Amino acid sequence: MNEGNQTPLLARYQRLLELSRDLTSTLDLPTLLNHIVHAASDLCQAEASSILLFDEGNQELYFEAASNLESPEMKGLIVPVDSSIAGWIFTEQKSAIINDVSEDPRHFNQIGTATDIQTLSLLGVPLITKDKVVGVLEAINKLTGQFTEEDQELLMALGAHAAIAIENGRLFQQSDLISDFVHELRTPLTSINAAAHLLARPELSTEQTHTILQTMQREINRLSDMTSTFLDLARLESGRAHIVVKPINMIQLLEECTEVIQGEISEKQQILKLDLNKEIPHIYADQDKLKQVILNLLTNAVKYTPSGGKITLSLSTTPSEVLIMVRDSGIGIPPDSLTHIFDKFYRVPGSDLVSKGTGLGLSISQRIVEAHQGRIEVESQVGVGSSFSVYLPLMNKSTQ
Repeated sequence: MNEGNQTPLLARYQRLLELSRDLTSTLDLPTLLNHIVHAASDLCQAEASSILLFDEGNQELYFEAASNLESPEMKGLIVPVDSSIAGWIFTEQKSAIINDVSEDPRHFNQIGTATDIQTLSLLGVPLITKDKVVGVLEAINKLTGQFTEEDQELLMALGAHAAIAIENGRLFQQSDLISDFVHELRTPLTSINAAAHLLARPELSTEQTHTILQTMQREINRLSDMTSTFLDLARLESGRAHIVVKPINMIQLLEECTEVIQGEISEKQQILKLDLNKEIPHIYADQDKLKQVILNLLTNAVKYTPSGGKITLSLSTTPSEVLIMVRDSGIGIPPDSLTHIFDKFYRVPGSDLVSKGTGLGLSISQRIVEAHQGRIEVESQVGVGSSFSVYLPLMNKSTQ
């Protein structure tokens, strides 16, 4: 190899070393995945790159990150393991160069149909760590010429670093989350333990025994709710709860949510006002997870709004976003709590007097919204009420 050809290659390997160091600088999984896909595009001089992770529960691959992930409908798309190039790479634990995917029978062309992103050429490598395949790293559409063995070696080297970084990121998140969870378990377990000791006292009346049993049942229910919501959060933070998007009718979704919450509204004799822009087009989102967010915001509004109070659910648009807003005339949130309201297990001081909870609902909601490339904001005034705003990208096929 002459000097002219060697210099660009050495520069690419130098870039690989720099990128590998970058991967060790963060344990935040979304940030980490974003670094990896952009590094892959850079190293392989490709139009775009993506990471597909393996869902062990469902035994399928799904898109978790992509350098061209401007449209949320790509995130969470499922790729069959038994009938795709990525599936072959994953199963065989081998890399692959396909310079014309249209001639490869393994090509899963439904991705191009779903996203309007056409794959012409592809370079893919398995993400392997400790003899375990966690996913596939792909670069698509070489900018000039065709993918080469040098591209493949560079991507394999990046993939080896990436696989370790992804596993470390997952372990860090699980360790941090489990630590928080164990800490939160102490309160209900202490209550149940104290109640159990009281039940052993022979002088208790029937009424006292009944009261203690009710306390135990409440704390057991609290543990059950906490466990379920903790698992939701763990899946979101580890990347195992992927977002599967499809066109959804926002008006219909919000009306379904109000039907679910109507019983609680009626019980507290509250007023629920709907202010929905009927002209809003379908958006791309995971309907079940978005419904979970809206129901959580509505439920909180009902809980922390006094009987006879007012709750407003509105739907509108900005030039680039859909805005879902839940406003209430409730007790409000103190200023020093607003910066912590989306933290895991955070409960506003004194809120237990109004309603029990796990302190995970808003944290989960925020992660779901962010997984849709959106954001959630809150404004509140003590004694006046709170307003939660969910912003989602306004995208549809006709605008791409």
